[in-house]
Amino acid sequence: MNTEENIQKAKQFIEQNQHDEARMCLLEILKDDPTNKAALIILGGSYFSMEKYAEAEMVFERLILLEPGVGKFSIGLFNTLWRMNRQEEALEEIKRFFSHADQDIENETIGQYIAVINHIDNGDNMNFDNLNDDNQD
Repeated sequence: MNTEENIQKAKQFIEQNQHDEARMCLLEILKDDPTNKAALIILGGSYFSMEKYAEAEMVFERLILLEPGVGKFSIGLFNTLWRMNRQEEALEEIKRFFSHADQDIENETIGQYIAVINHIDNGDNMNFDNLNDDNQD
């Protein structure tokens, strides 16, 4: 089975809420191709869905090392850190992202992060689950 077939299979497992099976497919891909961004983003999203935040954090950090200016990777890490009640680190992730992002390409993510900062500045107590992290790409 090739990589794309395994990714599709993993997505099907996730849709069926079979995260352990999906994780096994994705780890098999990553064994042969440790920098496969599609497999990593799906794996990170799966860990996040299962509330395995420490594992999700490691995956999103790995993605950010590969491509520091990609919004969906940053949002994945931000959401994970926020859920772990590590708000200061989550806000540091926003700063890190701003320093690496291509403003034209990542305009949507930048706008979402500006809204987050405004909510925090206004004292709004929010969870930011509405951020568009596209973990299922």
